[in-house]
Amino acid sequence: MPNMKNAKKKVKQIAKRKVENNEYKASMRTAMKNVEKAVSANNKEEATANLKTAIKRIDKAVSKGVVKPNTCARNKSRLTKKVNAME
Repeated sequence: MPNMKNAKKKVKQIAKRKVENNEYKASMRTAMKNVEKAVSANNKEEATANLKTAIKRIDKAVSKGVVKPNTCARNKSRLTKKVNAME
């Protein structure tokens, strides 16, 4: 346990930031899973709508520093390719 006042404050800040980061990451993963489900169900309209939401959530996570930009680009590219391959 921290003894100094600034160390105690830092522990509180880290805990708060961790909760926020987990929310952004969980939201991103859920949106990605929704796209995957729509693709596997072969529902083009739903997949397109879910892709739009997923891209927003992925970009938001990157802007908050939760995931790295290359991870963002890779995930968006993979999801977009899957949706575009549907017929």
